[in-house]
Amino acid sequence: MLNKVEYWLDSCDDDIKVAKSMLEKKHYLWAGFLCHLVAEKALKAVIENNTNETPPKIHDLKKLATKGKIYDNLSEEQKTFLDRLMPYQIEARYPEYKDRIAKTLNDVHCKQLLIETEEFLCFVKTKLGK
Repeated sequence: MLNKVEYWLDSCDDDIKVAKSMLEKKHYLWAGFLCHLVAEKALKAVIENNTNETPPKIHDLKKLATKGKIYDNLSEEQKTFLDRLMPYQIEARYPEYKDRIAKTLNDVHCKQLLIETEEFLCFVKTKLGK
């Protein structure tokens, strides 16, 4: 059986593939949601690795990065990236926000989100020695 860090990282790899598929099919809201999910799971791998604790069942990326003792090591660009991802997890689930968020998404924006998500995942894997 995989250890918990590997579980989270393998799940990230699967979700990146699905995010790319959603982007190709122009399902931008789903692509954004999956980018958030990848960052969330990557941070949960960090928590498992750095604290030997089960990650909390929350979706706030800043709180997860702080709990994993990695937030202070992130660049300002990475912190901004995590902030930019937050609406795709929470607000995209509720009808009063969904349309507003969907209007901000397009092919160019989602491609950039996916690039930054892959870069963030690589950063986390490097920090974890993977």
